[in-house]
Amino acid sequence: MKTTISLTAVILLAGILSCTTRTAPDPYTSPAPAVHTIDTSFSRIVIIRLKYGTDLLAGLRQAIEKEKIKNAVILSGMGSLTQYNVHTVANKTFPVEGLSMTDDTPEDLLAVNGYVIDGRVHCHITFTDEKRALGGHLDPNTKAFTFAIFTLGVLDEPVDLKRIDDYTWH
Repeated sequence: MKTTISLTAVILLAGILSCTTRTAPDPYTSPAPAVHTIDTSFSRIVIIRLKYGTDLLAGLRQAIEKEKIKNAVILSGMGSLTQYNVHTVANKTFPVEGLSMTDDTPEDLLAVNGYVIDGRVHCHITFTDEKRALGGHLDPNTKAFTFAIFTLGVLDEPVDLKRIDDYTWH
């Protein structure tokens, strides 16, 4: 009888322990790991062309809404500009301070990259004239001259990019 009760108790205890759920640390309240990876794939590629005079950021946002894009990688971009408005990081300590740069000079748009995170655009651009190259975070009032072309790799869902560009997660 004792053996039966002890064996039953062990089986019950093992069953209870196996049903215990282990909670993973919450990535939104835990400190950021030194290296954070996200495994995903592209579901499709979307190419966007903006015509003369179109605001690059507004045009990107319009295309993302039209194409129902939630999360994507901005793989590339090129074209030319009639004016630019960007900002860059201006210090090395928190809180972050920004430096805005704006001008209405013609520029070649050399490179574009960034992310679409839950429908929000985080885009960087590099542009040049005959004397220097500049770049920064794309802001409103950067306008296409001849055209601007962007290539987006739309990510498979579900994918969680919420903290990928959160500078407070450190």
